[in-house]
Amino acid sequence: MQDNQSGTITNISACGEMGRRIREMGIVPGVRIRIQGRAPLYDPISLRLMGFTLTLRNNEADYISVEVSK
Repeated sequence: MQDNQSGTITNISACGEMGRRIREMGIVPGVRIRIQGRAPLYDPISLRLMGFTLTLRNNEADYISVEVSK
């Protein structure tokens, strides 16, 4: 996804501790997210969801599948 692009989370493929941690942050299927921005070297990424901003490393974001809005 590009900056300021929105979509809906469809799947979280992480298992174990990483999957639990991602879900506890509110990243669950059905939630709408927007890419708010990226750091100068593209890691981490800033996401806007459910009224708050969340920053994830790229290796954490790789587990999140999103259906991009058109």
